[in-house]
Amino acid sequence: MDVKTIAPNLDGAGLRIGVVMSRFNTPVCEGLRNACLAELAALGVAAQDVWLGTVAGALEIPLVLQKLAQSKRYDALIALGAVIRGETYHFELVANESGAGVTRVALDHGVPVANAILTTETDEQAEVRMTEKGREAARVAVEMANLLKVIR
Repeated sequence: MDVKTIAPNLDGAGLRIGVVMSRFNTPVCEGLRNACLAELAALGVAAQDVWLGTVAGALEIPLVLQKLAQSKRYDALIALGAVIRGETYHFELVANESGAGVTRVALDHGVPVANAILTTETDEQAEVRMTEKGREAARVAVEMANLLKVIR
């Protein structure tokens, strides 16, 4: 059987990427941001083709992603945030609703959204994961943007 396979394409040249970062748990979110922006640059995404906006917390991320998607100016979007478990049920609410909102934006608008909203038990777990998760979000955004261009 002859199956057409599309290889992952991590060439970010010419892609426009929108990034939305939560300011809650700032040290972790800044670590995610720094790793993400460095990886986008390493993949060839020009600095002038990246838009970065910040919001108060993870629950506010989907609304800004939605507005960016509606603008049709971006090939992919990235969500950066950190939801760290506390002593109340609020963790589950924020983790579940922010994740569902991010997914909904991608499906409703046909724009890839890399979800790098960390959900961890402790600050230490978030700090250990922030660099790789930020890099991964950049790679996912570029790969998905290129894949959708081939499919279209």
